[in-house]
Amino acid sequence: MVEIDYRWRAEASDDELVSLTLSHGGTAEPGWWERVRAHSLGWVTARLPGGALIGFVNIAWDGGDHAFLLDTKVRPDHQHRGVGTELVRRAAQSARRAGCTWLHVDFEPHLRGFYFDACGFRPTDAGLILLADR
Repeated sequence: MVEIDYRWRAEASDDELVSLTLSHGGTAEPGWWERVRAHSLGWVTARLPGGALIGFVNIAWDGGDHAFLLDTKVRPDHQHRGVGTELVRRAAQSARRAGCTWLHVDFEPHLRGFYFDACGFRPTDAGLILLADR
């Protein structure tokens, strides 16, 4: 089994994150990470021994009690091996240590089992307004 190095607030370049996003069919915009980073409480990276970035999750926050789990990403060839679950677990621990009381997440329906069963999130009532044309 390959030893994966998980780190809180470790360096990750915009190019690495664009590549990671594209690896699973996501839409990636160069410069995204520099804009988003300023609003983050922190993030967790997952790297192979040679340094290749295989996973990432970001936590935004309101500066108080509420943290928001965003951009959970794992390269397809490393999915279904516990990498995403470990990223979320470590992110939740770090948000708790920072004094957050709540960790929120929203996701596409096919990820329900991952977030509820593997990661321990619970369903809540929430609202959403679409602000951009699609």
